[in-house]
Amino acid sequence: MELPEECWESIFSFLEHHRYFEPLSLVCKRFLSITNHLRRSLTITDPTLESLPHLLLRFPNLTTIAFRDFHGNLDSVLSLISQSGLPLTSLDVSCHKCFPLLGLKCLASKIRILTELNCSNIGSLKDSDLIEIGNCFPSLEVVDISYPDHGCGFSPNGSLDSKSFSGLVTDYGILGLASSLTRLRKIDLSGNTFITDQALVSLSSNCMFLTEIGIRDCDFITQNGIALAIRKTGNLKSIFMNGIGIPSIDVCFLDSFSYARSLCELDLSNSFISDELLCLVAEANLPLNKLVLSRCFCFTFDGIYFLLSKYQFLAYLDLEGANFLNDESIIELAKFFGNLTFINLSLCSKLTNSTLFNLTGNCPLLTIINMERTNLGVEAFPAEIVVNPRVKSLHLGWNNNLNDECMKMASYVCPNLEVLDVTYCSGITEEGILEVLKSCVQIRCLEISRCQGVNNLELDFELPKLEVLLAEGLAINDEALASIGKRCGRLSRLNLEGCLNVTARGVEGVIVNCKALKEMNLRWCNNVSVDIVAWMVLSRPSLRKITLPCGSVPTANQRNFFLRHGCLVCQG
Repeated sequence: MELPEECWESIFSFLEHHRYFEPLSLVCKRFLSITNHLRRSLTITDPTLESLPHLLLRFPNLTTIAFRDFHGNLDSVLSLISQSGLPLTSLDVSCHKCFPLLGLKCLASKIRILTELNCSNIGSLKDSDLIEIGNCFPSLEVVDISYPDHGCGFSPNGSLDSKSFSGLVTDYGILGLASSLTRLRKIDLSGNTFITDQALVSLSSNCMFLTEIGIRDCDFITQNGIALAIRKTGNLKSIFMNGIGIPSIDVCFLDSFSYARSLCELDLSNSFISDELLCLVAEANLPLNKLVLSRCFCFTFDGIYFLLSKYQFLAYLDLEGANFLNDESIIELAKFFGNLTFINLSLCSKLTNSTLFNLTGNCPLLTIINMERTNLGVEAFPAEIVVNPRVKSLHLGWNNNLNDECMKMASYVCPNLEVLDVTYCSGITEEGILEVLKSCVQIRCLEISRCQGVNNLELDFELPKLEVLLAEGLAINDEALASIGKRCGRLSRLNLEGCLNVTARGVEGVIVNCKALKEMNLRWCNNVSVDIVAWMVLSRPSLRKITLPCGSVPTANQRNFFLRHGCLVCQG
């Protein structure tokens, strides 16, 4: 019996990422057609450019397009996209040296239903560009104009002259944007250093649906401006800021939290936070589920204890750099962690093994734990060890005392681990890593870069789900690399930068066996000859990016040849 197309669409839609459509599309023409219609997002890179017209026809239901590592003419590509008739709602043109004004105007002439636009880290962004954004896409709900690149606007000595000031974002541009975008829900203004409180006034006065504001590193926005925005924006759910409390916290700012009845996410990173402020936030009885106090100063255990006792429904907690925390204090705080799914305790140098395994044992919903640059590996394990199948990610990098015994215990406690990062953990050897890999068969991403104790990593068992292996600077050799190629069939990204023992023979073993490989970094692998690159590109069509060994420079003709085959080859 043959299933209707709608049934197959429902089945395929359960796949978590469109990369899993590729093998399905090879089964038959019908599956190819179904997966083509189900795909919603496309990332455009330099290798994509030549086949882009075909891709825009192949995937008629694309709603999201993002540009990454793209060095072509952005205006001309946006013009091409405008002719496609796609139901585009989200566009990411971040990290480009020039604002694509002509391209966006062309796109707006055909597609005016855009609801999300990311222009972060873009060069030469200015007020007139923001006004054009508002005119072109009045339906925008999410806008990111954070951290524009102002380098071109400054004189060689670093001073800002009268001509260059016209090339910066000011309150005038924010007013023009806010006046046009009446449906705006989220905006990130971070890094726009010349906007003032007036920008927040414009947003809170014109954008009645505003729920999220990002204002990190906005030097001229004051606590009074933030307080006014909180008071006037009744729907505000998220606010991200930093540098609060220098030199002191304003009373108006403190009182504003009593008006933030909808606030769910609060980020006060890199601020001077008093216990008084934490107590006021606690007493405001907010629907808070995300709290970020990363690298904040001045607050104490008493302040954070009182706040967490009031917000026991928190799902996301970031206390990075809270150096007063120790194992005993985490045991006390863990009483309020029943709903936590994410916790960051990196740079809390007094925390040891006890904290890690108390968290896994006492936080039943926890899925991500960050404990980089702590004191893991020190102290004995807790007397009672509880298996926690919910933990999916452990980020434990830069813990010099972390050892194989701790790794083995972690693999026992977290059997469903998918992401493990132990970068720069010099006390770990291949024995500990192999124990984790044997026990945690769900591993998708393994970061073991600069682990000096890992001398080799020969595999004699399958890793069916490993997709990313970052093994920078290891003493890995060709035999180990060949075993990785044979046992990791789904490997898509491999970083071997600085692996001096690797030669072309080991690389060949990976290329032959890893049919899904998309990216390979061979920088500083000086025993790998550049002559192998053409064979790599032709033998493995899935490759999209290769970073060459240092000193290897492809000619323009070679680079274009590789691009025509869909692979960007970068100088080491």
